[in-house]
Amino acid sequence: MTASGQFPSASMPDPAALRLSVAPMMDWTDTHCRVFHRLLAPHARLYTEMVHANAVIHGDRSRLLAMDPVEHPVALQLGGSEPALLAQAAAIGAAHGFDEINLNCGCPSDRVQAGRFGACLMREPALVADSVAAMIAALADAPHAVPVTVKCRLGVDDDHDYGRFRGFVDTVADAGCRIFVVHARNAWLKGLSPKENREVPPLRYDWAWRLKRERPALRVIVNGGIAAAAEARAHLDHADGAMLGRAAYHDPYLLHSLDRAWFDGAEPLPRVDLLRALRPYAEAQLARGVALKHITRHVLGLFNNRPGGRRFRQILSERAHRPGADWRVVEEALAAAAGPRRAAA
Repeated sequence: MTASGQFPSASMPDPAALRLSVAPMMDWTDTHCRVFHRLLAPHARLYTEMVHANAVIHGDRSRLLAMDPVEHPVALQLGGSEPALLAQAAAIGAAHGFDEINLNCGCPSDRVQAGRFGACLMREPALVADSVAAMIAALADAPHAVPVTVKCRLGVDDDHDYGRFRGFVDTVADAGCRIFVVHARNAWLKGLSPKENREVPPLRYDWAWRLKRERPALRVIVNGGIAAAAEARAHLDHADGAMLGRAAYHDPYLLHSLDRAWFDGAEPLPRVDLLRALRPYAEAQLARGVALKHITRHVLGLFNNRPGGRRFRQILSERAHRPGADWRVVEEALAAAAGPRRAAA
């Protein structure tokens, strides 16, 4: 940070592009999920599942970095702690067309800890800064501007010092990172499962909001526990954006409703129409040999808390995995959800 309190200049996306986003979620936000979410939310920023840098470099990129052109803007989230490898993986990601490279500093799983990355990096700000600087340098010649961003927690275990959290951000920002996605909880590295780490540590949104007040030159997106439209909207009064996690997956119509309200000022579209818009993509994937279940597992929550929603999920869960299952299964599920009047809502 300079003496004036500002960080060195760096390219920044339009602030509106960060207002709404969907969190990277392991085993969930694959390319099929992201295509569906893009239909629901044309303006939201989407994220891949976390991919380790070594996997990007040595693994099956056609699978790990699968992306449909309709997904843009979409960010590749990387895991790792070796600056040189992260830089190489970031360059590969940019070459594949990703619009952002995000470094995971928040995952608390045992596997991630064993590899010295994820949330445990909160205790190594200098290493994170070195990694960010290496990735930024590797992307300097990318054909399009690709920001390097960080998704982090407030701290780990019993770290309850706001100054330490802000110090982490300042160190990383001095390396060139301008966008921080803050999961507003601590991560407990021992004694809690990944699921419990998403629910047990208390939420402290005020830390993320304070960070934005004190570091206005940074973009701060708030993540964690956001499950309703009013909750998401409240963050826009204090930060640059709200990132939905499991709420976007289990209740995807919420994601659609927020996108319509925040960007178009329009009423949400009917659920039936939204799902039918997925048909061309689904049928193209079926023609390539992709099983229907790999696509429909991401739409099960579309009729969440609606009459017929349970039957909708049941039909897709029971029939989409069968050999030869095609779009007719989806139509059967939609008919069950819509009921005799085929209500569009």
